Amino acid sequence: MAGPCAVESRQQILAAARGVAAAGASMLRGGAFKPRTSPRSFQGLGREGLELLREASRETGLPVVTEVLDPRDVELVAEHAAMLQVGSRSMQNFPLLREVGRSGHPVLLKRGAAATIDEFLLAADYILAEGNDRVILCERGVRGFDPSTRNLLDLAAVPILQSRTDAPVVVDPSHGTGRADLVPVMARAAVAAGADGILVEVHPDPESALSDREQALRLTEFGDLVEDLERWLPLAGRRIARTLNTATSTPEAGAST
Repeated sequence: MAGPCAVESRQQILAAARGVAAAGASMLRGGAFKPRTSPRSFQGLGREGLELLREASRETGLPVVTEVLDPRDVELVAEHAAMLQVGSRSMQNFPLLREVGRSGHPVLLKRGAAATIDEFLLAADYILAEGNDRVILCERGVRGFDPSTRNLLDLAAVPILQSRTDAPVVVDPSHGTGRADLVPVMARAAVAAGADGILVEVHPDPESALSDREQALRLTEFGDLVEDLERWLPLAGRRIARTLNTATSTPEAGAST
């Protein structure tokens, strides 16, 4: 799953979508609604961003995963995306969890920055309790004490989660490290840990990105990463799935990127 942190313009999201599709991505990611620490930071394009994501999806054939922040927006976002993302900051937004559960739509649930694995699984239970078992869990790092990386990427969480749930587990090395130079090596490490997929931030021009520019790969770097993973995956008996089946909580055989 690959794409920019935020949808910034038609030109930007179409360039990103075309690039990641050509490189072998299975799904397009991009934020139309952005939770930001500062209210003065770019908050996303909202409905316009959703329309641009749908246009990019139609052109490239890539299904879209995008974040929903407000329970009132679940129906709107579900009309434009194949998968709803519940971000780290919303992991314990229980009304939102219940609403995405009621939607029946596939859900990508990210681990909270200070959440234990038990708390993460209980958050998923809120979605499951509404009859929606189409849930993918995402390890994206927890808050550490060393400023060398944005977060502490907990790859041990992958086999632990897989031992306790049937849900697919993906890893986000972009938020997990906050550094583009560390994304490729941590993506390989995630594959070695048994991850079912990788979620990567990719931008046509990271220096001009309105959010998370430090962790975004260039399109050429993403292409190199996919080629690298294609060499590593056979060692784990895996392959990259060229399409992602969003109709079930069980992904196609292989690892999605």
